[in-house]
Amino acid sequence: VNRRLKYLSLAVLVVQNASLILSIRYARTLPGDRFFSTTAVVMAEVLKGITCLILMLAQKRGNVKELVVYLYDAIIIQYMDTLKLAVPSLIYTLQNNLQYVAISNLPAATFQVTYQLKILTTALFSVLLLRKSLSRLQWGSLVILFAGVAIVQSEQSGGKETISVTGQNYVVGLIAVAVSCLSSGFAGVYFERILKGSSASVWLRNIQLGIFGTALGLLAMWQQNGAAIAERGFFFGYTPLVWCVIFNQAFGGLLVAVVVKYADNILKGFATSLSIVVSTAASVHLFGFSIDLPFAVGAGLVIGAVYLYSLPRTPDPASSSVNQTSSHKEAFLPKSVLTK
Repeated sequence: VNRRLKYLSLAVLVVQNASLILSIRYARTLPGDRFFSTTAVVMAEVLKGITCLILMLAQKRGNVKELVVYLYDAIIIQYMDTLKLAVPSLIYTLQNNLQYVAISNLPAATFQVTYQLKILTTALFSVLLLRKSLSRLQWGSLVILFAGVAIVQSEQSGGKETISVTGQNYVVGLIAVAVSCLSSGFAGVYFERILKGSSASVWLRNIQLGIFGTALGLLAMWQQNGAAIAERGFFFGYTPLVWCVIFNQAFGGLLVAVVVKYADNILKGFATSLSIVVSTAASVHLFGFSIDLPFAVGAGLVIGAVYLYSLPRTPDPASSSVNQTSSHKEAFLPKSVLTK
């Protein structure tokens, strides 16, 4: 049974990782009216919050009164604790909007490879803020990761698509993905620190994040597309594909949060590597993506680095095996995986 669950977990992780990026890219390259990405970010936050509320209600065995009392105490009475989530929520909202900008301006495969820099930023912030230690293999894999991404970007092309996209700007996409990686690393480590410092459930933390995320998302939406949305409507340009993107973004992270229970770090690393291969292969067929030598070499280095980074640490006599396992599991993927 465990073996089947592991393979199922692998499939879910690969599909979720690859499908979100590919579906956003596809939705942004289709001719016709473009939806406002800021509204999609808001809708994803709302759906995620509703899902967490339903899950918490199930934990309370359908007792609505008990849930309301619990949420009032956790969110309103302990408002200082809730306010701690404002910082990561602001960063996640920025990150979600930047992902749309990046994917709209970069080929899906190039984005997928470059976005793995979030592993590097997460590792660095973990060392700086959480005082975590990395093995020599992990440090080496981070160097390989950076080299791989640098090679992919060496020609300022990272492979090209035959399908032209109006208004696409490679430099804008590159800046967006770079800032997104930086924000992902910091927010993930910050959120992990908050989770470690309290006994609150992950679902409650996601609701608290969602409150700020929805408010900040609406603010960003009003500032960036306020006039256009007032004229054309909130759901302008929405198609079944756009709804699929929103549902994937809202439920994808929550689904992964459940799935990783059955997946070890090697499996997660393998899933990330495999999703790059899937995204690249799909991009060739969907977008006419051409794989040049720099992209192939760079992507290969990134895939190898991600896998090496996820390998177990060698036994350290100075620390207990329990601490090693815990430390390593937290090092590979930040708790931000639960919020996306």
